[in-house]
Formats: sequence, C-alpha cells, structure tokens
Amino acid sequence: MKVIILTGPSGSGKTTLYKKAISHLKNIKKVITTTTREKRGNEKNNKDYHFISKKEFEEKISKKEFIEYEEVYGNYYGSSKEELSSIYKEGKVPIYIVDVKGAKTLKKLFPESLLIFISPPSIEILEKRLKKRNTETDETIRKRLSKANDEMDFSSQADKIILNDNLDKAVKEFIKIISNYK
Repeated sequence: MKVIILTGPSGSGKTTLYKKAISHLKNIKKVITTTTREKRGNEKNNKDYHFISKKEFEEKISKKEFIEYEEVYGNYYGSSKEELSSIYKEGKVPIYIVDVKGAKTLKKLFPESLLIFISPPSIEILEKRLKKRNTETDETIRKRLSKANDEMDFSSQADKIILNDNLDKAVKEFIKIISNYK
C-alpha cells in the first residue's frame, strides 16, 4: 500500500512545500486531517482541515473512525479511514502532512511508506517563521520550539530529508522524490 508521509517541526514548511509542488504531482492527494484547533488565516474547512468540535472528535474516536489520531498542543488531529479510502478509490497515492508524533504512528501502520522529513535551516529561523505566521502566542511558540529540538532527532528515521533553506530548491527536490516513488 503506497503512502507518503511528510513531516517535520511546526514551521518547517511542510504545507507550503506541498502547496507549491502539488500542481506538478498529479498522482498524489493530501489526506485532509480532522482537527479541533481553530482555523488560521485563510484556512478553509474541508480543504485545509476538517474542523470539528472536541466533542465531535471524541465521538469519532469512540466509533473507531480514525486510522490514527494524536493530541498536540491541546488539540486533536486525526486521519479518518473514510478519507484514505476515498483517495485510493480515485487511484491516487495519499500524502499525510503531519507532525512528528503522527508520522511515527503512521510509519508503524504503513511500514512501506515513504517518510520525508522537512528540516528547517536552524531553530532560530524556525522561530522567525513561527512568529511571521502571526497565529501563535509567545507561549505556543516557546512550546513548539522546545518540541522542535526533539523532533529534529527523528529526521534520522526518515527515508528522505529535505533541508528547507531555499523554498524553490526544496520544492524541486520534493517533486523529484515524489516523481521517483514507485
């Protein structure tokens, strides 16, 4: 079962990289994650995430509707079985864009998956990116940066690592990796 997992610390550029590359990659489709967190900026429900309440999420957990789910920074994130099935029916390869905790779980569920780790050039640049988002409190940024140090260690378990120090270069590398995934 072909599955791609795109991971890295919060602010490493996972979603940006995917959005820049997707027009060149017709064979993959993002697994839209269900979450209880608030929307950021221009995010759209059922496009960027499936935004639901904590109560709804917990009902889905009890009904075993998720392949995997995690609680991250006080919010739930999960991948529904229905979403994955729908992507396979379209004849596409699912790509998960998840934090490191989710990537670990998915890699256990799909050991043959392609795990791509997006690495920021440094923790300092990661901090600048998180602040530039203008969606995080200082406390949230501190938590994310603290977690990022541990997450960077996970890169050694990835099949491929992309250093995101130049977005255009990183996008080209991502496209090449996905295009060669058999």
